[in-house]
Amino acid sequence: MLSGGDFWSIMDQVNEDSLPPDETVENTETGAILYDRALVNQISDAHFRADTWLRSKPVTGALRAAGRGHTMYVGDGQSEFVLRHYRRGGLPGRINSDRYLWLGERRTRSFAEWRLLAVLGAMGLPVPRPAAARYCRVAAFSYTYTADLLTVRVPGIRPLSDRLMQDAPGDEFWQGIGEGLRRFHDAGVCHADLNAYNVQVDPDDALFLLDFDRGRLLPAGAWRERTLARLYRSLRKIRQLEPRVAFSEANWQQLMLGYSRASRSA
Repeated sequence: MLSGGDFWSIMDQVNEDSLPPDETVENTETGAILYDRALVNQISDAHFRADTWLRSKPVTGALRAAGRGHTMYVGDGQSEFVLRHYRRGGLPGRINSDRYLWLGERRTRSFAEWRLLAVLGAMGLPVPRPAAARYCRVAAFSYTYTADLLTVRVPGIRPLSDRLMQDAPGDEFWQGIGEGLRRFHDAGVCHADLNAYNVQVDPDDALFLLDFDRGRLLPAGAWRERTLARLYRSLRKIRQLEPRVAFSEANWQQLMLGYSRASRSA
């Protein structure tokens, strides 16, 4: 759950003209759907079921890159999207797999992430474009909800973990990753789970960030070092899991060099 400098303060920081002009909320029998009319002309609960799309397939990847089996590529023959059902991880997920405490529509995980992605896109940051978000409540569980998010698929991107199993990228690659991360940090973007799977690269090795569930915009602070440390631990962990992963301490030093240089050139 967001707190302190949470998502709701974001809307005061961004000119409303920079947000999607076609944002629409439609009520459903069990909740509501938030969507961008420029991307989706008509919306229904069916859009959040993979089997109703013309094309659908699970997101796959090396190691843990595919997530916990709750993310799908879907498409209608013209457009392609990524459909994600929010699931709880760790010990809480063993007890309650996908239900979250109801704190009002604005604070649902899916609506908050949709709007945060819209804000980051308006800033020109490399993130997926949000298409639609949904929450569902059932009378018997009125104090909880489930959530789903539909984003536009970014062609050709893949997790950093997968990229590092292809070959050993050079110093320029790692410095570029550091520069890209610094761009997010300088914009005040705090990613809640920065790891080798949510950090992704396109065919030209340009950085994209995914999965902004619980993300926030914050003033500069110690959270920057904490998020970088999280990524460092993730890279070390996947290297231990898979010897083919090309990552070394020298690579990390190059990433930090790029991060530092980006600061000085800003």
